[in-house]
Amino acid sequence: MKQEMISYIEKHKEDLINLNKFLYENPEKSYEEHKAYKYITDLLEKHDFEVSKDFLELNTSFYATKGTSHPKICFLCEYDAIENEGHITGHNLLTSTSVAAAMALGAIVEKTGGTVTIIGCPGEYLGGTKSIMVKQDVFKDIDIAMLAHPDVVTCESGTSSAIIPLSLKFIGNKGLSFLNKKSYTSLDGILLTLNILNIVEKGFPDDVEVTSILSNGGSTPLLLPLEAEAKFYIRAKEMDVARVVEEKIREIGIYVSKLIRIQSVFSLYEPENEELNTNRSLNRLFSHNLKETGIINIGGPRDINSGLSLGVVSKSIPSIQPFYSIIEDSSTKYGTRDFAKATVSEYGFNEAIKAALALAFTGYDIISNENLLAEVKNEFYKK
Repeated sequence: MKQEMISYIEKHKEDLINLNKFLYENPEKSYEEHKAYKYITDLLEKHDFEVSKDFLELNTSFYATKGTSHPKICFLCEYDAIENEGHITGHNLLTSTSVAAAMALGAIVEKTGGTVTIIGCPGEYLGGTKSIMVKQDVFKDIDIAMLAHPDVVTCESGTSSAIIPLSLKFIGNKGLSFLNKKSYTSLDGILLTLNILNIVEKGFPDDVEVTSILSNGGSTPLLLPLEAEAKFYIRAKEMDVARVVEEKIREIGIYVSKLIRIQSVFSLYEPENEELNTNRSLNRLFSHNLKETGIINIGGPRDINSGLSLGVVSKSIPSIQPFYSIIEDSSTKYGTRDFAKATVSEYGFNEAIKAALALAFTGYDIISNENLLAEVKNEFYKK
């Protein structure tokens, strides 16, 4: 069966090369990935996937399947780019990897049973849509979820940070500043909050990091700023710890609001990121299969400081997000235009195909061996 998957990908390799190249040459910002969305869904339909478009009424989201029974294996796509920078984190190749994995597993699923699912998740750089999908029970009937991310190192899936994107807005009064010298303003509320937080955060746990920006402080010193806003990233190893810090910031904002008698409003300006809970059994299977495809040197579980939208999915079903290197020149840095160029290099693409086959092989292992699926699920439910 694995040889059939290899042969299918080799036969349709040009489709995947063209997909990767098209995404690279047509970068689109978050929630505006219209060209990418059409190209990907057209390709999946060409390969006999049943595709639901504008999934959950989310523009540029899709849900595609092949097969009708359990186990259900899910691959995830992210295809937005950073405006004016392009695919500097390799979402073009990430998506091509997931599509290749789905195509490979889809080529044999009629013989093996099971179902292969591939979901398009737009808007990753603005928090993504996976949390919405979890709330809508999209993953309730899926057995495992996987994606492999192009990088400058090859590592097993590890953990990520929990992130709460909190907004604090103060709403004051209108007026000319030179006629209201004694009036507290919305900007006063923000500045006082930040000063208090600067002292209070000395008592936060070592693994907590709070970063902030003044996102709105008025348009001209001639006028009192009617509204002022600060945005925070509350980052911690676990969401429970981040929640404690969030509550502290809310308490400070409420205190300042009462002290200077101006209205405060809190909100989340992006979806939250839960920390990633990697399934070790699934990790082991993928690493074994990655070696089988020819990538031998694999680092241990990688713990990253950034948030991963897969984190919220990993609380619902067994999940992994391993990393694979696409660079030949060790001086190439992740998140740069040189890295983006590496995503369309021959070497980078070939490594992506190896990762895609490892994902597909892992899906096949789960479908064909009920004991492996039981092992993966037993680990998940023990947490």
